[in-house]
Amino acid sequence: MHAYYSDQFVLPLPEGHRFPMHKYSQLRERLEIEIDGIQIREAQAATDAQLELVHTKEYIHGISTGKINAAMQREIGFPWSPAMAQRARHSVGATITAARIALTEGLAGNIAGGTHHSYADKGGGFCVSNDIAVAARQIQADLAVCRRCA
Repeated sequence: MHAYYSDQFVLPLPEGHRFPMHKYSQLRERLEIEIDGIQIREAQAATDAQLELVHTKEYIHGISTGKINAAMQREIGFPWSPAMAQRARHSVGATITAARIALTEGLAGNIAGGTHHSYADKGGGFCVSNDIAVAARQIQADLAVCRRCA
């Protein structure tokens, strides 16, 4: 089994922040102990083109540059930082890669995936980007290319 992880999944959060960021490293450690043969691999960041399969260009730019308003930042639940923007990209990239591997090998996962509370033009509930929707759209695009080549 392949599982995808990146150090960018762990954000430096203010003291007392309610999101349990440490859960990702704890899960990774537990998987390494519990599952023989697990291959934990570094996640690649999603590209703008991949994010644009679901999210608006304006929102992607705002997250990338920190040019989001205070209300949007509060709705996401994380303070903006370059690390937050990169974490979101790596989380989506991990889900895309896991989906592609699962299609060929039957099973793969993203340790920090499931960020489904975001919309095309905003995030919410500690979810910056919708990794599941982006991965689904990317797989659809991959399969459309495969059909044209066949």
